[in-house]
Amino acid sequence: MAVRIYSREEVESHRTARSVWIVLNGKVYDVTEFVNDHPGGPDIILQSAGTDVGSAMSDELIHSHSSAAYEMMEDFCIGELRPDEGVDVKVPVAPSAVTFGTGAKKPFLDLTKPLLAQVFFGNFSKDFYMEQVHIPRQVKGSARLFSYAFLEPLSLTPWWVIPTVYIPICTYLCYLSLSAGSGAVEVASSFTVGIFIWTLIEYTLHRFLFHVDEYLPDNRFLITAHFLLHGIHHFLPMDKMRLVMPPVLGLVLASPIVKLLLTVIPSPYSYAVTAGAFFGFQGYDMIHYSLHHVRPATQHLREMKSYHLDHHYKNAHQGYGITSKMWDYVFGTVLK
Repeated sequence: MAVRIYSREEVESHRTARSVWIVLNGKVYDVTEFVNDHPGGPDIILQSAGTDVGSAMSDELIHSHSSAAYEMMEDFCIGELRPDEGVDVKVPVAPSAVTFGTGAKKPFLDLTKPLLAQVFFGNFSKDFYMEQVHIPRQVKGSARLFSYAFLEPLSLTPWWVIPTVYIPICTYLCYLSLSAGSGAVEVASSFTVGIFIWTLIEYTLHRFLFHVDEYLPDNRFLITAHFLLHGIHHFLPMDKMRLVMPPVLGLVLASPIVKLLLTVIPSPYSYAVTAGAFFGFQGYDMIHYSLHHVRPATQHLREMKSYHLDHHYKNAHQGYGITSKMWDYVFGTVLK
């Protein structure tokens, strides 16, 4: 198939949010679909629309890029720039695969095939797996996770499922609290306490369960479980269908926490506290989705979007807060 050739004038005509083309190393890319998913925010791309982005992409002060970012761009390549119009800045691109002592490069996962089986049968060492799973990749749509098609829907969760499941649960628990003798003010106070408790649970789960990386044994079963629980999110952080927790998994993880709250906190307050914790979890999931795929509407969300995406693209071992940095400050894990 012949390569399509474009002039700079043609590229420069695509510089609005409706159509965004850029040039890198002499290739032309249509990144219109990627603008809102760009980890550095859409404005950085829009400012460079219709131009050669070699200088911007190689400038660490503007927005650093991993080798995987350059590989990811190939999905958006639509042709090449006319050879006589030159390249502004030639950016050297190193492959993201790891080179072993034999000189052979071992790829990680093929995004066109079921991922979970590849992790399990890939015979990856823990060190190799941890290095590779924290190099973000981009895929159009959602990558196949399971070998069996009937299991795939269990791993795909649209954002709207979360309020659909959890708002009735919160409402019912508040009703139980009122029925057991709590007044409206007591329910509201207990509900607020539950939200606060959730913020600590959020930090604890993210840091000590989802990021158990250092303590994870070098075992294929546990590495596969890690990938299923959270590794896939770091591997494909912009997958819209894997940004909120599937309700089945969420309720399983919530069960011991709910039992603890209902046991430790006196009735009737325990119901409203648990409702608040569920509401906090719902808010966390919605905010997490918005940090990846929605243009922030407030200064706090703009700051948390940048903070959380830095967790994905710069340092996965700090910055565990999603809804706020509060517990990162308390426990000294603020991402700087």
